[in-house]
Amino acid sequence: MIPNITRGSRMSGLMVYLASTDENKTKNAHTDPHLVAGDAAIMAWYDDGVLDRDDALAIAKHLDQPRKAYGVSVQIKDMQWDASKKERIHVGYKDASVWHCSLSLCAEEGSLTDQQWGDIANDFVDAMGFTQASGKAQCRWAAINHGTSENGNHHIHLAVSLIREDGTKASTHGDYKRAQQTCRELEVKYGLEQLSSVHATRGYDRAEKATAVRDEREMHRASLARKVRASASASATEDEFVRRARDTGLLVRPRYAKNTTDVIVGYSVAERPKPGQRPIWFGGGTLASDLKLGALRENWMDSPQLATAAAAEWNAAARNRRTVSKTGPENGTPPEQMWVECTRNATALADQLRSIPRDDHATWAKAARDVSGAFAAWSHRLETTPGPLAATAAELSRTAQLRSPRQHGKPVALPSIAGTAMLFMAASSKNKSAAQTALMVQLINTAFAVYEMHQQSGRTREAQRIRAVVEQQLAPFTATMPKPVLVGAEQQAETGAAAPARAVDIARRGVAPIRPGSAVPQTPTSATPAKTFQPSRRDSGPGQDR
Repeated sequence: MIPNITRGSRMSGLMVYLASTDENKTKNAHTDPHLVAGDAAIMAWYDDGVLDRDDALAIAKHLDQPRKAYGVSVQIKDMQWDASKKERIHVGYKDASVWHCSLSLCAEEGSLTDQQWGDIANDFVDAMGFTQASGKAQCRWAAINHGTSENGNHHIHLAVSLIREDGTKASTHGDYKRAQQTCRELEVKYGLEQLSSVHATRGYDRAEKATAVRDEREMHRASLARKVRASASASATEDEFVRRARDTGLLVRPRYAKNTTDVIVGYSVAERPKPGQRPIWFGGGTLASDLKLGALRENWMDSPQLATAAAAEWNAAARNRRTVSKTGPENGTPPEQMWVECTRNATALADQLRSIPRDDHATWAKAARDVSGAFAAWSHRLETTPGPLAATAAELSRTAQLRSPRQHGKPVALPSIAGTAMLFMAASSKNKSAAQTALMVQLINTAFAVYEMHQQSGRTREAQRIRAVVEQQLAPFTATMPKPVLVGAEQQAETGAAAPARAVDIARRGVAPIRPGSAVPQTPTSATPAKTFQPSRRDSGPGQDR
């Protein structure tokens, strides 16, 4: 169950909106708007019949009565965008005595009865401290059900006056965090699907989806996230990332620290617009929590010289000038031996992940981020339109995004597959090779480890999503690839032995239901850091010291 909180000043405007069935005046088509819960007076006056405009205004008048009787105002800071300073500034205060929250189910859960929604609404406002259960005078409130959204999410809306019956103000301190925690508790109590309290992905605006459907294209934010993820995973340094991102066709601009032109603290990207159109910019953090510049920098080498080189590339991108360096790794051709090295490291990663405790969220997120980046890079090189590789990258990226990264510490050392995305970015867009298949097999094994982790952690929805994308999209794709071959010392040792299973075979049988004795630990155990395997290109060259 997902809560979404907003604040306002006009109770009548909110209630008229919630009771409206005019599609031209609502973001979603409202059907059969009716009360499912509210304070005692509201429930004594109204039944579960359909609300009209007059009903909405009468309910709003009742909810707003304490505020008007006591002349109390609840105010919050009024922040407005300053175009000259390019930041939001505090310009005063504004009234925000109306607290509005929607509670929404996932589309897969179907719908609840009015009785169930009523019980949930009462428990929710109790937990938020708006009723006499808090030991204070109650706030007046109402819960409205108006059906299912266009995305298939059954939901209700709660309208609460923050002025209590005795004229005191209700506290909203920490209400976002408290609402999330309350929803997790109510999911358990009412047998609803338990959403992850560990992982969180960015949502999409309704207008974004509608525009993408109208133009018959992928949403910009999804495309941008995949290209940024591929570029970041394929890069060893920040300046290389900027060049690679621009090579994918992105427009890139830095966000400077205040009063500086060489200290970059963030970035924005946009798809190159058609002639006559303006670019639509998205900050890295709005694409995904692990695509913020600070999070990306944790995976790149750093030194004063590299910082200077990065600033030069950022400045060139901001002015739409050519890249500063013309001899970066992105312009070279990786040696064939790197396929062998990356495949061995991917094998070691898949094996070691099965000994990582399932509550070591930082380590699992790091592994999912690396593998997602590899699939994103290959998708960019191979798929003209988003396909199975893009879908797999997107699904694994969900595990890479932690709700509160700082609470999970640092990931343990794992075998590095940092060069894998770089290999796929440099691979031919026409021919699939046996070396690619061999590496693909190990990446699929890693995806299976992530699947098992979610399954045994009770995150059934996340596990099912990974299983679905592998079985329904990735398996048919891998069936078109050449058979993998053993290479190097492994090839000599296995001469005459049967050929290894094709990636499609692994994809189809690797996501079988969890069985007793699964490789993922049932109880947390201390993880032993392993030696990190680094691609050779990152171990040499000037200015590569950390």
